[in-house]
Amino acid sequence: MSVRVRPVTIEHHRHPLGIGESRPRLSWVTDTVEAGWKQRAYELELVRDDDPDAVSTGRVESIESVLVQWPWEPLESRARARVRVRVWGSDEGPSAWSEPTALETGLLDSELWIARAVAPLVDEPGDDGEPAFLLRGDVHLDSPVVRARLRATALGVMTLSMNGRPVGDDVLHPGWTSYHRRLRYRTWDVTDLVNTGDNVIGVHLADGWWRGFLGFAGLRDVYGSRTAAFVQLETEHADGTLRVTGSDETWRWTTGPVTRADLYMGETFDARRDIAEWDTPAVSAETWAPVELVDLDTATLVAPTGPPVVRADAIRPVEISTSPSGRTLVDFGQNLVGRLRLRVPAAPAGTTVRVRHAEVLENGELGVRPLRRARSTDEFISAGAAREWEPSFTLHGFRYAEVEGWPGELTVDDLEAVVIHTDLRRVGEFAASDPLLDRLHENVVWGMRGNFVDVPTDCPQRDERLGWTGDLQVFAPAASYLYDTAGMLTGWLADLAADQHPDGNVPVYVPWADIDPHLPPLGAEAGWGDAATVVPWVMYERYGDEGIVDAQWASMTAWVDAFARRAGDEIDFASGGFSFGDWLDAAAPDDAPWAARLPWQAVATAYLARSARIVRDAARLRGDAEAELRYGALADHAAERYRTEFVTPSGRAAFPSQTAYALGIRFDLLSPTQRAHAGELLAAQVAADGFRIGSGFLGTPLVCDALVDTAQDATAWKLLLQRECPSWLYAVTMGATTIWERWNSMLPDGSINPGDMTSFNHYAFGAVADFLHRRVAGLAPAAAGYRRLLVAPVPTPELEWVRASHDTPYGRAAISWTLEDGTFSLELTVPASSTAEIHLPDGSEPFEVATGVHRFTCRWEQGAVAQAAAAFAHDPA
Repeated sequence: MSVRVRPVTIEHHRHPLGIGESRPRLSWVTDTVEAGWKQRAYELELVRDDDPDAVSTGRVESIESVLVQWPWEPLESRARARVRVRVWGSDEGPSAWSEPTALETGLLDSELWIARAVAPLVDEPGDDGEPAFLLRGDVHLDSPVVRARLRATALGVMTLSMNGRPVGDDVLHPGWTSYHRRLRYRTWDVTDLVNTGDNVIGVHLADGWWRGFLGFAGLRDVYGSRTAAFVQLETEHADGTLRVTGSDETWRWTTGPVTRADLYMGETFDARRDIAEWDTPAVSAETWAPVELVDLDTATLVAPTGPPVVRADAIRPVEISTSPSGRTLVDFGQNLVGRLRLRVPAAPAGTTVRVRHAEVLENGELGVRPLRRARSTDEFISAGAAREWEPSFTLHGFRYAEVEGWPGELTVDDLEAVVIHTDLRRVGEFAASDPLLDRLHENVVWGMRGNFVDVPTDCPQRDERLGWTGDLQVFAPAASYLYDTAGMLTGWLADLAADQHPDGNVPVYVPWADIDPHLPPLGAEAGWGDAATVVPWVMYERYGDEGIVDAQWASMTAWVDAFARRAGDEIDFASGGFSFGDWLDAAAPDDAPWAARLPWQAVATAYLARSARIVRDAARLRGDAEAELRYGALADHAAERYRTEFVTPSGRAAFPSQTAYALGIRFDLLSPTQRAHAGELLAAQVAADGFRIGSGFLGTPLVCDALVDTAQDATAWKLLLQRECPSWLYAVTMGATTIWERWNSMLPDGSINPGDMTSFNHYAFGAVADFLHRRVAGLAPAAAGYRRLLVAPVPTPELEWVRASHDTPYGRAAISWTLEDGTFSLELTVPASSTAEIHLPDGSEPFEVATGVHRFTCRWEQGAVAQAAAAFAHDPA
């Protein structure tokens, strides 16, 4: 048959084992080459492990296939089932059944936990990281096991083993959440690891975010002063019995070979202290110290909504060289996040190999100044024999490593960089004929990989690494195109809501920890707190997830209410005080990143209008007419205030800047007359700025869109392809392999920016990738989940071709276009049950196509009538 249905997906889980939903939503994708095919009906079938009889929905007349509501009775804890689906199109019979998807719930009732949190007795913290501890529990199983599940979490970070073999491939489990309100546990299938008879559960436990150094003030013990492990083993036996055992007072602990472990400072492994087979029944733990029981509220335990952090890749060095001072430097050719795996040859016991990490070189030496307090140094102390070693409890942002004390000659075969990030599925691609533009996009991808490590952080290398809300707010659209971030960001948004202040204000980073006494007093912070509204709305628009809007509704409205209170009845933000504003405006001094050309009050007014409008639209989606009316009025009031206070009647900005015009145009704050003139003035402003960037974190993602919206395509292209600083391509010409925090993080002479805040891996300015996807390639959502595509490419003579693809919730959408001798050629793939609205760049009337592969050509010249401006006139995400 020409119609094939892929296996059902469960919520946003890649591997639905131990899920936390009793009524998980179901999705499926239909693959077909049949032109115009649309789903008309479906049938879902459920088979539970405890009931061999299948339960079917029967044929359901519906076009829905994305996050369809669970049609059966709720699942209970430890439930196991298999789900499959078949579909009907227009005239044919049903498709074949999809392959079944197995799912299993975790513990939905907190009373089912019998484990206790067990803790080693730790010393007062030092200045360079504390040891990691070995903990173990003995479990005797009298009869054969047919199924075994291990569930675990920690106050700290942990690795797990069973009888000497690793459990899962998670790194830095359980990650970083709003620990006191939401502590994540995970479930593993350990059936193949348990034995009839004696078993040992091993835990290697370190400080992590819980107790280690955190943030930029040099603080530690932010969440607690003691680490602890919490482990529960559940075994089902051939006679049908279920046995549950957990960490308790019988567990033992000792120090091991990791004498220092910290996310920022690094890790030391002393192989002389290694205990062979410490986590197997072959070794006794009688001499180990008894653990202490500590309190852990099982009501805070939550199953994950997204995938774990994993070792995602390994990269070999491209060069080993000697610095001017005689140090050995290793270049991996790519700025990345992770750590090194070393293959250390035999050497006298006590030989110490020391590795320092940094993103760049300065004057031929490792550029460590931007790391600030983070030492990013790992050490291996030899026991005499050759050994392969990789740290377990730290990670670094680096391209270069300085290796000291290596026994013999270091070669490229002796080490590799292990790339670490959340195990996100890549769903979007982009390529262009310009190699610099292509590299820019690749830099965005690597910047995201390096900063999506359980939490979407600002930077991965210095003493900060926080989940800044403003950074994600601008980058969420690009992120959602490149990777399936739905599960990860669902959890992060739950943390945002959990950490939201009682008055509705949203912390400037999530998870929140009060770690910097030097931060100025912050009110409702425009552009940062707006992550509470923008990120859920992006997830709705890109993934078709109405449920995330429902889940975050209270958080969204609380934020806008708090924001409106700061604005006052007249939307008149006080002239004093502090706000990040258009952070890192290209014109801001190195030591004053908040000093943007546009006052923060104008930025705040625009963002209030935008977030109120998003909540208005969310209220309409939820069927809440009263809220729709109320927040619509607030949005209109804020927009009116912006265009009367910060714009002249003709559309000229009171504080001329690229951001001022872009906010007015993209957030739909201007009257039609003002808008048209504002587009012309924006183009003039970009030209006056030498076609260089003239904006910061909040303005930059909007400028190219605003130019195209107002028929200033040529100016947008001159800005985008500019190579002189400040510009996106300047960093590329300087050899960047990720997005920089500052436009001039590295100066033209190769020296590092003199400011004390400089990162070479910071995805915020990479938000421009969303423009590349939607406008340059022309692959944009016109309805939630890309059910309807908006295809309106913006060509330029500078490019011969562009291609892009995205795995939408309905299947793969793809586009490619070429421009040759004035002929524009377009090829488009529209997935099943979807349609596309086509705007060719010759200014002809738009038209619509359905599922299938389509090809079009037209004549095009620079300066042709701009297309699709009206379609993008209000695109808040």
